[in-house]
Amino acid sequence: MNARQHDPFKTAFESLDEFADLISQVLKCPITIEDANHRLLAYSTHDERTDPARVSTIIGRRVPEKVINQLWKEGTIPTLLRTRDPIRVKNMNDIGLNNRVAISIWKQDEVLGFIWAIEIDKRLTDEDFDLLKKAADAAKNKLLQLQTRKNKKEEHSQEFFWKLLTGHLKGEKEITEKFQSMQITPAPSFAVVVFQFRQNITSKEEQSISYLLKTNQRLKIMLNTIDCNQLILLVSATNIDKPFHELDHFVQTFIWKMDDRYGIKEITPVYSSIYMDYQLIGKAFGEALAVLSIKEKFPMETMDIYNYQKLGIYQLFELILEKRRNEDYENYSLKRLHQYDKKHNSNLVETLEVFLNLDNNINDAAKELNVHANTLNYRLKRITEIGDVNFKDPNQKMILYLDLKLEKYNGI
Repeated sequence: MNARQHDPFKTAFESLDEFADLISQVLKCPITIEDANHRLLAYSTHDERTDPARVSTIIGRRVPEKVINQLWKEGTIPTLLRTRDPIRVKNMNDIGLNNRVAISIWKQDEVLGFIWAIEIDKRLTDEDFDLLKKAADAAKNKLLQLQTRKNKKEEHSQEFFWKLLTGHLKGEKEITEKFQSMQITPAPSFAVVVFQFRQNITSKEEQSISYLLKTNQRLKIMLNTIDCNQLILLVSATNIDKPFHELDHFVQTFIWKMDDRYGIKEITPVYSSIYMDYQLIGKAFGEALAVLSIKEKFPMETMDIYNYQKLGIYQLFELILEKRRNEDYENYSLKRLHQYDKKHNSNLVETLEVFLNLDNNINDAAKELNVHANTLNYRLKRITEIGDVNFKDPNQKMILYLDLKLEKYNGI
């Protein structure tokens, strides 16, 4: 009977592992079945023929990150997310991948997973391709059942995460018990990471975000949720020699992949200090939001700052502002310089800020202001005379720098 007429997969099967064995028997090649995030769901067991990439996938229960990245670069995964037909994947020796055929498992317009067939001793024919399409269709219902269970678990975990972020769970025992009920092992140390998108995150963007988070293999992500235009994560900071360096790498890589793979730009990443007490998650979240607030007001100065610990003096702005308001304080030197700029249409205040930003470096400041070094020296002399500024006094320079930033923070 012709394979186009006969469907060997119209049969009941207890598990996806049993179904993977059936596909392997029909097509006479090793089979693996993955979910949409490349986590291993099943693999054929009656065939010893394999390749290093498949071995690593089976051992780690998910496709190695280097293999996923290469399949994106080669265009394999983008193609699988567009077509319902099987596609051939060429041999990639550098990542241990032999020739194979892959097909997506679809539910309407959504990809639920993938079937991979390794071409070791044979090349799959057009008839085999038809059989593979039937196998993908037959696997759909099983994957739908798994997805439904996964979605319910994620809903519960998001609710739990919001209770932690908003301080509704405060007792250590209650928090520990809740983690256990969610079957999540809390790491000994953690940080809260926030990615702020330009606009509210769409359902399509949610799928892309979920894919990147679940294929990430450098940092353990314990909990995640989305609030309007913010993606909020609880990540492990345990067993990392340089956690701030690793977190910087993680947020930068996430932003690059969102742009490179999905064309989503203008994402601002921030993260908190590292904590060990889960009762302080709300505090960690507040730190991340504080970094966002500062970055919005000082985008150039804080371009490469993602971490609350590295905000330096910016951490204290709210406290200092409150003190300034209570005392009705005004910086005499800045007041005089503002008056002079307004009267003479000059830019001595801007010159002072750039000079202090660049740690009193004449050449760098002149380049930033696009003026000759002699011109800058003349301006600094005028600043000294008009504002009664002594550039050899570190205390005065520090308070000038601080008050300049506070003016900007207040929108002056």
